[in-house]
Amino acid sequence: MADSDRCTRRRVLRAAGAVTALGIGGAGVGTAQNETDGSSDAGQTGEADGDALDSPYTETYRNTIDSVVLVTVAPTGIGRGGGGLGSGFVIDEQHIVTNNHVVQGASEGGIEIQFNNQEWRTASVVGADAYSDLAVLRVEDMPDIAAGLSLVDSEPAIGQEVLAIGNPLGLNASVSQGIVSGVDRVLPSPAGTSIPATIQTDAPINPGNSGGPLVNLEGEVIGVVFAGADQTIGFAISARLANRVVSALLEDGSYEHPYMGVGVIPVGPDIADAIGLEEAIGVLVGEVVPNAPADGVLRPAQRGQPSSGDVIVAIDGQAVTTQAQLQSYLALQTSPGDTIELEVVRDGERQTVELTLAARQEFEQPQPPIGGEPGQGPPIGP
Repeated sequence: MADSDRCTRRRVLRAAGAVTALGIGGAGVGTAQNETDGSSDAGQTGEADGDALDSPYTETYRNTIDSVVLVTVAPTGIGRGGGGLGSGFVIDEQHIVTNNHVVQGASEGGIEIQFNNQEWRTASVVGADAYSDLAVLRVEDMPDIAAGLSLVDSEPAIGQEVLAIGNPLGLNASVSQGIVSGVDRVLPSPAGTSIPATIQTDAPINPGNSGGPLVNLEGEVIGVVFAGADQTIGFAISARLANRVVSALLEDGSYEHPYMGVGVIPVGPDIADAIGLEEAIGVLVGEVVPNAPADGVLRPAQRGQPSSGDVIVAIDGQAVTTQAQLQSYLALQTSPGDTIELEVVRDGERQTVELTLAARQEFEQPQPPIGGEPGQGPPIGP
């Protein structure tokens, strides 16, 4: 997202942070560190704390914190913080990324942003997408301290160290440290569908972290925090998906998600035996939405007869072994209007069919929560 000028600006900030950093230091996986004073200069004592330079977490924090903001929302438009709060981060001279659920329902003039130097700005919504839970805000007079953070375009490695930076429980300028503990998760979205390709982390995530960045130790954004769970599990929207959505929101104010219109079920050993597959691979088509792109192209299984349905085993030449793989491919590699090639097993034979994707908004329907067993309600699919 950042252009060459902003990259230069970030290098200057990084160099300054390396000289003046105050240590967070020694944090183990899953421990949260809180800066109670929001000022970027607060607590700096100079050379007396020089040994703190040994902490990579400190350097990353100091290089990014001035670009992370507190987002306050007043639904009535009265005063600061009247309706709730979350986090966000700057991507260029005018724009901030946060979660859609943080700003949804805000009145005109009801979104205010606090920066790490305690300056306040009023923000407006440029565009929002409920399906990916992302929103882009505009600030007309961005403080000089805030340089644009860049969104990476590659999948993070499991075990990679990360920092979640934001305002958990309203505690500003806070950082928690952990690792990437999973990728390609499929999580429910506030819109009632699902968000594919999400990142799981054990960095503590709490209310108020929503919309903040999950960064690697180079200070690059690998995900946008959007949900926390018990037992130190949190989730972030993949930067790979955010790159696609945010670019469209900046240009058009909206984003169209590719859509097949199927519900799928993982093929386990029992289904594989019933179908006659030598191994449990692919996903069984359990439902086809009427008038959706898959209608008339893919064959859904009849109740109690898995062999009557198609099993999707590849998309555009890439093997499909799980529902998450199928949804991630669609979300990250395709767009509405694209024609995809699906390899399916039908009546025991492999064959290839073509399907032209549509936009999800044309076929809205409620979806059940993720995590149910096959047969408990309609299957969930792309």
